[in-house]
Amino acid sequence: MVNIRLGGPRNSWAVSSEHVDLRRAPVAPLPVTVDARPQRLTLDLARTAVVVVDMQNDFCHPDGWLASIGVDITPARRPIAPLRRALPVLRAAGVAVVWLNWGNRPDAANLPPGVLHVYNPDGASGGIGAPARPGGSPTLQAGSWSAAIVDELPVPLGDVRVDKYRMSGFFDTPLDAVLRNLMVTTLLFAGVNSDQCVLATLTDAACLGYDVVLLEDCAATTSPPFCHDAAVYNVAQCFGFVASSAALTDGLAGTADARYPAAAAGVADPADPANPAGQG
Repeated sequence: MVNIRLGGPRNSWAVSSEHVDLRRAPVAPLPVTVDARPQRLTLDLARTAVVVVDMQNDFCHPDGWLASIGVDITPARRPIAPLRRALPVLRAAGVAVVWLNWGNRPDAANLPPGVLHVYNPDGASGGIGAPARPGGSPTLQAGSWSAAIVDELPVPLGDVRVDKYRMSGFFDTPLDAVLRNLMVTTLLFAGVNSDQCVLATLTDAACLGYDVVLLEDCAATTSPPFCHDAAVYNVAQCFGFVASSAALTDGLAGTADARYPAAAAGVADPADPANPAGQG
């Protein structure tokens, strides 16, 4: 009798023509202790995913929508460098990477006026679905250049992509189902804007019972600086914890786990110009 694994690597049954085994394969903990606020934190990377929010061309590229309406996107690009360093290390440790992005329907049929107004306050400014520039792709439309993740952040085949249609990535999306099928309990948050989509999604995650950690150096906003400061304060005060990706990777480097030698040693980013061999 041959058993076949039915499901994903983290959540599966063993099945045959005569028998089904509902027991999930045990996952050994991978504890990492990091400096955090309001307290030092130990988390289990075997039950952790990192959610990267809205690192898209329309928010972070000089030819994207935000830049086209005169917004200084310099802050939105700040998470790129720390994410390029941290994500390969987290992947090597078996941490799931989830890219959560605006990805609207071409007809915007599921977007009420309150959502459209944020991007088109006078009704004549284009907004969602309209090109940011003449001849450009539609703003934040699924499958378009505008909604694509910036080139500086490679997305390997094993990463997970989830489209969203609100500030929170949990409303009307499969995000919660995806995370529960990954069998994770702790979420690391990164991306833009820290005071808007990142905070809204993190808040909903906390309300759904996830442990939440904001990676402060991997999150930013084009809003005034006090907005980011308030978001960081409220995460540490009300919802979870605030840490840095550097503290996390340093903590991982201090572990001695034979399952993830590359993570403990640190791995190079294949897209990093400082890694000319292109090897991670």
